[in-house]
Amino acid sequence: MNRNRIEDFGPYQDAFPLFDGVVEDVAILQKDPRCYRLVGQQIGSADSICANIDKGFGRISRTEYIRFLDISRGSAREPLGRYKRLKHWLPQKTIDEWVALTDRIISRLTHTIQTLKANNPTTTRSTRHPASDTHSPDTLHPIPNPKHGDSP
Repeated sequence: MNRNRIEDFGPYQDAFPLFDGVVEDVAILQKDPRCYRLVGQQIGSADSICANIDKGFGRISRTEYIRFLDISRGSAREPLGRYKRLKHWLPQKTIDEWVALTDRIISRLTHTIQTLKANNPTTTRSTRHPASDTHSPDTLHPIPNPKHGDSP
């Protein structure tokens, strides 16, 4: 596994099936006029999880990376809470599945953020992810350094 690829980052991997599930679920929800607004919000929040990890991955500083992971974690709270409220339209099994996956994404993002903050909180630039000596795909992520010819 190449630990310098965003595709190897655990929360990022988990966010894709969640997004796919949201897309399937909103097909059911969009048939009910009471859910029109929820449909767009659910898709937007599920997309925001990946989008903010993407943005953070492209940043140079550790501080910015942590900030975008934190935004991604906040974005994950939206579909989590909304799924709990969609019990009127979706089967409980579906809700339980997506709540569990979203909880996992939040937990993995929280772990990564805590690890980044704990492993050298004063450094803002590095040529590699500060947790690269660990073996968890949740905490591995390169932070490019343009001084060394790395590109974001």
